[in-house]
Amino acid sequence: MNRINLVCLGVKNMEAALTFYKRIGFKTHEKADKPAIVFFNNQGSKLELFPIEDLAKDINEAVPPMIQEKGFSGITLACNVRSENEVDELIELVRQNGGKIVKEPVRVSWGGYSGYFQDIDGYYWEVAYSSSWKFDENDMLIIENV
Repeated sequence: MNRINLVCLGVKNMEAALTFYKRIGFKTHEKADKPAIVFFNNQGSKLELFPIEDLAKDINEAVPPMIQEKGFSGITLACNVRSENEVDELIELVRQNGGKIVKEPVRVSWGGYSGYFQDIDGYYWEVAYSSSWKFDENDMLIIENV
């Protein structure tokens, strides 16, 4: 089991979440404004949006896990890009579309350039660049000898 095919985010408002992710560049074939579930086609994986209450019930219908309203879950998502300019552009696009910038892009201790935002449901995303990174023909980050 050496792969992740799908990352599912439980969302409070499907219409708002769908609009947010489409506006910051995620692609989907979904046409409805308030679908029951959404899949975005990414390079090598898919991002799914699913109503958070339904997601909790899907895990355990009899005793669904408690939904956290605040706090840090210990999970972040990342978008690795090819330039500092792409970091800045994506952070600005998120800002213009209702995301919360929690760390403006800066040069970081590991030698790259990185910033963080929260989407409209509070999920943390890092947007990062490093001049040492390489990408394959599918635009997937190659990580060697870490």
